[in-house]
Amino acid sequence: MKKLWIFLSVLTLNVSAQMAPETEAKPAELEIKSDISEVTVYLSGAQITRSKMVDVPAGRSVLKFVNLSPFIDAKSLSVYARGELTLLSVNHQHNFLSLQIPSKEREELTKIKKELEKKIQTEKAYLEVLNEELTFLKANSTVGGANTGTNLTSLKEANLYFSEKITAIKLKQIDRQATVEKLSEELAKVQNQLATLENKKEFPSGEILVTVDTKSPVKVPFEIKYIVSNAGWSPSYDIKVKNISQPAGLTYKANVRQSTQEDWKNVKLRLSSSDPNTSNTYRELKPYFLNYHTVPPSYGDLIGRVSGRILDAQTGEPLIGATVMVKGSSIGTVADANGAYSLSIPAGGGILQISFIGYRQMESPITRPQMDFRLEEDSRTLDEVVVTGYGVTGGALQGKVAGLRIRGARAAAEKEEMALAVNLVETEQVSRQTSVEFEIQTPYTLLSDGKNLTINIDSYSLPAEYQYFCAPKIDKNAYLTARIVDWEKYNLLEGEASVYFEDTYTGKTLLDVRYMSDTLNISLGKDKGISIEREIQKQFTTKKFLGSKKEETRSWLLSIKNNKQQEIKISVFDQIPVSTLEEIEVKADNISNGKTDPETGIIEWNFQLRPTEKKELNLMYTVRYPKNRTLTIE
Repeated sequence: MKKLWIFLSVLTLNVSAQMAPETEAKPAELEIKSDISEVTVYLSGAQITRSKMVDVPAGRSVLKFVNLSPFIDAKSLSVYARGELTLLSVNHQHNFLSLQIPSKEREELTKIKKELEKKIQTEKAYLEVLNEELTFLKANSTVGGANTGTNLTSLKEANLYFSEKITAIKLKQIDRQATVEKLSEELAKVQNQLATLENKKEFPSGEILVTVDTKSPVKVPFEIKYIVSNAGWSPSYDIKVKNISQPAGLTYKANVRQSTQEDWKNVKLRLSSSDPNTSNTYRELKPYFLNYHTVPPSYGDLIGRVSGRILDAQTGEPLIGATVMVKGSSIGTVADANGAYSLSIPAGGGILQISFIGYRQMESPITRPQMDFRLEEDSRTLDEVVVTGYGVTGGALQGKVAGLRIRGARAAAEKEEMALAVNLVETEQVSRQTSVEFEIQTPYTLLSDGKNLTINIDSYSLPAEYQYFCAPKIDKNAYLTARIVDWEKYNLLEGEASVYFEDTYTGKTLLDVRYMSDTLNISLGKDKGISIEREIQKQFTTKKFLGSKKEETRSWLLSIKNNKQQEIKISVFDQIPVSTLEEIEVKADNISNGKTDPETGIIEWNFQLRPTEKKELNLMYTVRYPKNRTLTIE
């Protein structure tokens, strides 16, 4: 017999659909436990591939694949089978009964709790006996009768007896009480751990029911694929520059996380791009537009990094492993053990997306450096989802299935192998560059605990041209930038980068490739080997009246010195105001041969400095305006 590949892709089915006439016997149901063989992790979500060789009996039967994730996207479900059988339908549902089965950890803790409670009761019973014995001794401690004296010898003997007995009882009481306290401490720990387990949000297990029909018993390999949520990865980088005369070293890393309620054990892992605390990103000048009702541009409101905490709205407890993403990008992080997060923000800000399993997703514009979030639990229940499909091959459909259509059914003799594949899931385009997959050669294990698994994808030696940038008006530091051409061939995504310059960790920067053209600029942070000063020259700063006009002059001296052992290339930026009214005149008196952008007033100087060389730049401008008006001039 010729073998056929049979594929069943998921469609919707009315829950009331009848799989066969009522007169037919109920098909046999086989419970099947399968293994995860492959996982493709997207920036948001993951595709799971499960494989299993199944012994299918003759006739109609239901193969129930159990212990699956509760977060399956039913529309993404695909079932492949190879053999002499007919696939009739695929149903996806949730098993809420699995919530009633206590975990092994809970069972063990409950057993320990009962044993400790029994031991504590036993020790307290011994204490009660000792108390009764002590009371009895005290009640019978009188020596001799009321009218009869007691000689000294008898009194000494009685005193010694009672003293020894009471001492022994007291010591036993101390030992028993210490044992009770120790057991109570152990019991408290067990109760706290049990309370933690009780407070953990539980989810029903997912199940996939595949209805098949075959004329004779067969052994068939099954492959099931589906998309799950609560998984993803985000890129990060290590950028190391030994000195500015050598190439830049870049290590490409993937931070993979999953909370799918399925453990991925020794799976073939693929990563797909189809979906400290100060910023080292260079800040550019804004145009300085001059008017009577304007002030010079402010640079204190630029947000280069945002941090905060993710908490449960009801309890205030930290949500460990909550995901924080910049919407429309692959820039993201997860909350730590205290619910805290910290994330570099691209120029122009954006919107934060905060999500956690069992909670409603939040979105918030980035408005300040410190942003805390409280997530509400998602009260929507995981309703049962039932689906069926098409693509029946290898024989006629037995019985009637409501809502089931057969498309392109072919006889077994028409083709030796046939595979029908229909992609019913629309992939959100998160990255703005071509999608790329990274196939990890070593099998990986990733537990469903929300923790990050960092994988080094690749490392590169990047030929770079090093350029310094500085804007002394807002920051008297020189920022080193590596300019890299042909960066597209490295398949880089936007993400945070840890920067190491001259064997020293200098902090984090943001590698945002979405807006790069033919050259990739990587900010390597501040370099203290460049001295920069900007001082006002008071002797040239004047204010005077000329007829109906008022004239003000401002003069600045910029000094740049190279304290390094290598020659450097540097770009220095400053600005003069730009008039927006005819009655306001702005004249550049001295810009030391810099290039001025007439629309923004930004001046740029480009030059090279040899080791220990110093260069001075003069900036002087005059503003003339009506003397009866007030103008704010820097």
